[in-house]
Amino acid sequence: LSPLWPRLALSLWIWIGGQVIQVSGSHQHFHPHSIKIPGDITLGGLFPIHARGPHGLPCGELKKEKGIHRMEAMLYALDQINSDPELLPNITLGVRILDTCSRDTYALEQSLTFVQALIQKDTSDIRCSNGEPPLIRKPERVVGVIGASASSVSIMVANILRLFEIPQVSYASTAPELSDNNRYDFFSRVVPPDSYQAQAMLDIVKALGWNYVSTLASEGNYGESGVDAFMQISREAGGVCIAQSVKIPREPTAGEFDKIIRRLMETSNARGVIIFANEDDIKRVLEAAKRTNLTGHFLFVGSDSWGAKSSPIAELEDVAEGAVTILPKRASIDGFDQYFVTRSLENNRRNIWFAEFWEDDFRCKLTRPGIKLDPDKKKCTGMERIGRDSSYEQEGKVQFVIDAVYAVAHALHNMHQDLCPGSTGVCSNMDPVEGRSLLNYIRAVNFNGSAGTSVLFNENGDAPGRYDIFQFQMTNHSHPGYRVIGQWTNNLRLNLEEMQWSGGDKSIPDSICSFPCNPGERKKMVKGVPCCWHCELCDGYQYQLDEFTCETCPTDMRPTPNRTTCRPTPIIKLEWNSPWALVPASLAMLGILATSAVVITFIRFNDTPIVRASGRELSYVLLTGIFLIYLITFLMIAEPGVVVCAFRRLLLGLGMAITYSAMLTKTNRIYRIFEQGKRSVTPPKFISPTSQLLITFILISVQVLGVFVWFGVVPPHTIIDYEELRPPNPDLARGILKCDMSDLSIICCLSYSIVLMVTCTVYAVKSRGVPETFNEAKPIGFTMYTTCIVWLAFVPIFFGTAQSTEKMFIQTATLTVSMSLSASVSLGMLYMPKVYVIIFHPEQNVQKRKRSFKGVVQAARMSQKSLNEKQNGETKIEPDRTHTVFTDQQ
Repeated sequence: LSPLWPRLALSLWIWIGGQVIQVSGSHQHFHPHSIKIPGDITLGGLFPIHARGPHGLPCGELKKEKGIHRMEAMLYALDQINSDPELLPNITLGVRILDTCSRDTYALEQSLTFVQALIQKDTSDIRCSNGEPPLIRKPERVVGVIGASASSVSIMVANILRLFEIPQVSYASTAPELSDNNRYDFFSRVVPPDSYQAQAMLDIVKALGWNYVSTLASEGNYGESGVDAFMQISREAGGVCIAQSVKIPREPTAGEFDKIIRRLMETSNARGVIIFANEDDIKRVLEAAKRTNLTGHFLFVGSDSWGAKSSPIAELEDVAEGAVTILPKRASIDGFDQYFVTRSLENNRRNIWFAEFWEDDFRCKLTRPGIKLDPDKKKCTGMERIGRDSSYEQEGKVQFVIDAVYAVAHALHNMHQDLCPGSTGVCSNMDPVEGRSLLNYIRAVNFNGSAGTSVLFNENGDAPGRYDIFQFQMTNHSHPGYRVIGQWTNNLRLNLEEMQWSGGDKSIPDSICSFPCNPGERKKMVKGVPCCWHCELCDGYQYQLDEFTCETCPTDMRPTPNRTTCRPTPIIKLEWNSPWALVPASLAMLGILATSAVVITFIRFNDTPIVRASGRELSYVLLTGIFLIYLITFLMIAEPGVVVCAFRRLLLGLGMAITYSAMLTKTNRIYRIFEQGKRSVTPPKFISPTSQLLITFILISVQVLGVFVWFGVVPPHTIIDYEELRPPNPDLARGILKCDMSDLSIICCLSYSIVLMVTCTVYAVKSRGVPETFNEAKPIGFTMYTTCIVWLAFVPIFFGTAQSTEKMFIQTATLTVSMSLSASVSLGMLYMPKVYVIIFHPEQNVQKRKRSFKGVVQAARMSQKSLNEKQNGETKIEPDRTHTVFTDQQ
């Protein structure tokens, strides 16, 4: 032993002599100290014969089942062992049994009796009256202790027994901290620790699909350790969160349980309640739930302290309905039943508490000398029989008490075979029994116990976990009861089909913090509570990548309706049956027909004066440009392809370039002729038809050259534009198949034609003073004015629809209609009057006399003079209308 041993032994002895004996004596009258049965080897026993005493008294009322039944189970096991010729032959086991009174401090005082023989007492100063040394009776040596029952008592006792190396085997203490082999190295138990029970309860919670539960524990080692084990295991395993962890005080005040229920309701989603509490606390929790009209709300998962007991739920069956409880797997021992029901006052005198049990069990009173009989109680006759004149049901831990006694007996038997081979009785090697050696033998035992299951211990002295799972069910209100619904032996086997809940409902109630998110929703976790989250919809073009993440679909895709994946975005193009195509196409077709009619008419009447006077060469060029302007509408509507895109680039600006190049050449010619006529009689250069064609083709070639440079830099190709039609609602998203022509490239393609148009308009304005007889300039002027108005309206419409969901359709329709309108204006104002005269008034299509350039000069001067006089307020001189027009006759 350590150097502190002498001082410790001395102090303990003083305490034993001064305190234990005094305490024992003070209570001897009401609760005899112990049961002592002599034997070759003595075992200790600790049992809660009495409850905790009220008002400061150490002991209270008798506990029939947990106290007397369990204690008698030890006596029964000793009888069986001592009569067994195979187990410890020729060795008798004795016993010293103490009452713990269900109080840890009182149990510690009582258990000091077990260590008295190990304390060396100094008697050198003590002499008898005759001078002889005193004869002090040596107390019996206890080699091992069976017990205790409550974990708090076992912990207290284990601390003193380990100092004296006395092995301890408990039959009911399940606190997880007793598995600590460093602190409680001499402690073993035949029941599994609450850490196994906590694991079983966690497996039950998971099997029921719960992830959000509260815990409720009675203050003390059992309740707090059980809940701590459950919380630790749930943290390590994950998947289950603790909403509330509530502790029931040892001495609860009035209203304490109502307060507990209110606190549990703060997290009302956590309907599951893991409860490690004693019977009284369980009952009062159920009563408080009933008072607050929460019957059926809480779903209790009870530990073995609840088990299959009826006392905690008496008259509270409706509140307890559906409660799932756990109990170490056990069996009723028939031999003990036969033993116990035959006990009587005559044959059980060794049990010093049996008379008290008899009075309590049969509700009668035994007569004692000097004690007056209570008139309210009948007199005991001694002829009563247990189970016949009183109700009897074997207490649940009887099996484990018997197994604990047998475990020590088997260890002693194996030890005797090893240390005393061939000898009968206890040999010198086992006198005394060395505690640590016996502990090793206890940890090594492996035998079939009283219920037929194996009894063995792991390295921490714990028995394997074997549990029955019960559920309290009410098939009807008159026959409620517990039903076995599963087992747990290192893993859970639970029959969910046999479970039923409040009102007989077969569906498992929910006890979860947050319901699962719908497809397409991600979890936004609540900080610090991994089982709680908010569901957020993956909006816009996002889809659910996993349960926590939303990702944006690729550009060419959009989310499915449930937003769990992406799907290809539909590809569209301008269809021929669309109103956006039908209207421009109809206008273009009418324009082509009208242009064709004009061309045919001009060809038919090619040599007539009107056709010749209009400038046949430039007219055919101009009509070609008008025809191409109409034709581009069909290319803009056609399905995009490399060929179509190439022709779009080429013809989009070419038709207009041809048209306005011809018009510009005409207006420029007229302007130069009349400007030159004002200054001299010499005609200007390049006014012949050949010169005019050459100038026109030069102007056109600029457009063609620009297009071919564009071809070289960026070859024509198609693209699918997914950004243009990508509204907030992804179901409306579309990819648009189109040519690689942006809005800017379209405007650039038309820009040269617009420059020609503006320049032509400028010359038309400058030529507005030309005499009416030289009237070719005026129709061109009106044409250009109208065309400018059309294109001024086109620009805001084209760019103003850039954000529209139908941008492509509107812009295509706007562009083609504007081009068709400008072509129609040119065709209508320049050629329709001529065609009208040719067809309907052929008498006007006659030859007029030629006018020389000298006549033109004269007309120009007269026109200038008339204009000046008008500006000076003088009378206007009308021009000579008898002159013929200036023609381009060849």
